[in-house]
Amino acid sequence: MMSEGTETRYQPKKRLFIGLLGIACAVVLGIAFLLWWIPSVCLVNIHPALPVVFGAVLAVLALVLVGGLSLLILTLLTGRDLFFSERLRKIVIRYLFPGIISLGRLVGVDRDTLQQSFIALNNQLVRAKRIRVSPDKALILLPHCIQLFDCDIKITGDIQKCIRCQRCDISGLAEAAAERGIDIAVATGGTLARKIIVEKRPRFILAVACERDLTSGIRDSYPLPVIGVLNHRPNGPCFNTSVILEEVRFVLDEHVLPVSIPS
Repeated sequence: MMSEGTETRYQPKKRLFIGLLGIACAVVLGIAFLLWWIPSVCLVNIHPALPVVFGAVLAVLALVLVGGLSLLILTLLTGRDLFFSERLRKIVIRYLFPGIISLGRLVGVDRDTLQQSFIALNNQLVRAKRIRVSPDKALILLPHCIQLFDCDIKITGDIQKCIRCQRCDISGLAEAAAERGIDIAVATGGTLARKIIVEKRPRFILAVACERDLTSGIRDSYPLPVIGVLNHRPNGPCFNTSVILEEVRFVLDEHVLPVSIPS
């Protein structure tokens, strides 16, 4: 495990996802023009005004698309919660992501790279809302692969069983959660993660996982605000992974209120 002093926070490039959104937007605008131009030849024979009406409808749809993309870019550039940013997040998570993944595959973009960009985009939209919750309304979700594979103590279900031997990042994560009074849990898959969320009923989630699990978790948890932190896999996927503890602490300090000390 790397020492914290030599670690730096990794920032995936959200501009890749935005770039593909821009390409998709241009394609849609081109298709909209063709949908207007081709039928207009026939529509004018039915009524001279029909091409204008049809063109106006397509123009409104195109303006909504371009306006939404522009607002999304402005939200990312300014870091502020602009109008409809939550709706934009919903549109990106629920509707645009599958299409962007398909477009990325078509143009040869690596799926993991594209998912990293999506996670970064989601994180920025969540940060723009300036969410600050009390410790009892926050939850840290971890993958089981953070724990050493050969550890005799299985902490799935109860992370407090960890004896803090410092051989893996579980001890540091558990301490960070305890210091702030935050619930922390280990999930072995999406089904267990959803069960934990239903039981804990958090208002903010910090999730650590790989690109695939974070992407599916962010989408499954919507509208709950989720900040995704990518794990590191020096030994390959799902085996003795690690996380930059300083990045986790940074997110917690940003979105979770300090523990109130009774007077």
